[in-house]
Amino acid sequence: MLTKTFGEKNRKKYGVLRNSFFMLREAKTNVPSVIWLAVLDGLIAVAVSVIELYVAPSILEKLEMHSTLPGLLRTILLFTAGITAASALQAYVKQNLNYGRIEVRIHIMNKVRHKMSTSSYPLRDRQDFMDLLIKTNDTLNDNDKAGEAIWRTFTELLQNILGFAIYLYLLKRVDMVVILATMVTAVLGYLVNYYVNEWNYRHREEDEEISKRVLYILDRAEDRYLAKDIRIFGMREWLCGLHDKYMKLYLDFCGRRESRYFAADLTDLVLGILRNGIAYVYLLYMVLGGQIGAAEFLLYFTAVSGFTAWISGIMDGVSTLHRQGLELESVREFLDYKEIFCMEEGLPLDREAGRDYTIELRDVSFRYAGSGAEPAREVFSHLNLTIHPGEKLAVVGLNGAGKTTLVKLICGFYDPDEGEVLLNGVNIKVYNRRDYYKLISGVFQDFSVIAASVAVNVAQDALNIDMERVQDCVGKAGLKKKIETLPQKYETLLDRDVHTNAVDLSGGELQRLMIARLLYKDSPIVVLDEPTAALDPIAENDIYQKYNELTKEKSAVFISHRLASTRFCDRILLIEDGKIAEEGTHEELLGNGKRYAELFEMQSRYYQKTEQGQCSSGRRINQV
Repeated sequence: MLTKTFGEKNRKKYGVLRNSFFMLREAKTNVPSVIWLAVLDGLIAVAVSVIELYVAPSILEKLEMHSTLPGLLRTILLFTAGITAASALQAYVKQNLNYGRIEVRIHIMNKVRHKMSTSSYPLRDRQDFMDLLIKTNDTLNDNDKAGEAIWRTFTELLQNILGFAIYLYLLKRVDMVVILATMVTAVLGYLVNYYVNEWNYRHREEDEEISKRVLYILDRAEDRYLAKDIRIFGMREWLCGLHDKYMKLYLDFCGRRESRYFAADLTDLVLGILRNGIAYVYLLYMVLGGQIGAAEFLLYFTAVSGFTAWISGIMDGVSTLHRQGLELESVREFLDYKEIFCMEEGLPLDREAGRDYTIELRDVSFRYAGSGAEPAREVFSHLNLTIHPGEKLAVVGLNGAGKTTLVKLICGFYDPDEGEVLLNGVNIKVYNRRDYYKLISGVFQDFSVIAASVAVNVAQDALNIDMERVQDCVGKAGLKKKIETLPQKYETLLDRDVHTNAVDLSGGELQRLMIARLLYKDSPIVVLDEPTAALDPIAENDIYQKYNELTKEKSAVFISHRLASTRFCDRILLIEDGKIAEEGTHEELLGNGKRYAELFEMQSRYYQKTEQGQCSSGRRINQV
């Protein structure tokens, strides 16, 4: 018997009714008016339909009774006023209902964003969690999906059920043959349309996959960051060829889909002729037999068509509600996905000014879970490490040695499979993990620049910014001169993909912006995971010296590929084969003549200063 994965155990099944009640609860909690407006919209729609049903028969009846012109005009004006008033009220209700539906959807989207931004880091590695996020965003980012459209379904279901009941009452004088013929043709028409809709639903992934590829190619072709590559490598023809290939596949898919739509429409037409023919013949027989008059004939004949629409509407509504319930299933599974770290339920961890913090990894083993045919990969086995208060620790090693994984364990992004990560002797698992994160500042390889002002990027806050502190941190980071030459200074926007008047900072300037951000948070523990990998050795050395200068009295962990950049650290660890292979100061490790010395010698060949202070390319550099 196969063991269930964490994701399978984690999932719940809710069902259509429970998902419908979920939406009603969200509306009741956040926008209560949506429920009443949806009910009112359905009632008004039925009222308009019934009024319109009686317009022509009532006028015809007046003509049959040889009513006076004023009487006829009064009837016409009465119906006109009724339809106008009801339609105006319905338009007003629909407009306000639209606002409410959007607001409910936004409330749920905010819950999803909050869940994503506060979930533990390892959940991002779980494929089922990320798949749920994709499905959830698909449901909530489209107005025609369940996140918003379900309110239209609720309204139409109520409208169709009430209309069915009223029209059934009106047709009670008509023979059951007509009613049965109407119901049978309506059901057959529904089944045909249901088959087409099911075909679309079954093939939605094919549609989405092709569309995604086409949109991806268009997006890449328009990406300004790729513009240089497209031109220098002549990628235009290749991209056009890919686009044409997937467009051909998409058009082929559309052809198959439209052929089914055509067959369904043709079937609807045949069934409509059959239904109307039976109703017309039978009602005409009743007129000729003197059982009903011309006005009643028109009323019942129109009612037969409306009755069919109500039946089809009920069945379509139930089918649509079922589909939307499936869409909401992903939303609810995502929101209820079980957290694997202690957050608010953990012990509070208050930061105390001047307190020393010691981080210890005790007998730690860690492996990344495999995926598909890829086996689990062990990174560390029984690793022991202590980071003392105020210590500058450098971690070096080849690619894949586990340097970044070590940082993630220290930061509490991952828990070890075996062993413990301790803060002042206490396992960090027992603490509120968010409180633990407040003790650490970090700059990583893929650091984030927000499409906002310089001040917001430094403070990481859009509401409560201490501008004096921002300016002080920017000054200490060595970026003040650059920022204050900009027209908007600290209000200068970054990221030109979002803001047309934004400024793009250079790599070195972005690094200094990250220093300012790190200083603003002022945490007792600092982690730098190869943030300068894209810089040249001179710029990297300068940045690391700046970090060293500004992190005095803080515990700091530095990771770099360039061994010389971290020579100022109190202790250097060489990670190799899942363990600490060497440990000591830069001079001690060089003196040992082992692996660290070998790697340093290999790198130094490329950065050695000549007697004239020139490198082989003629560029003057400092000793690194």
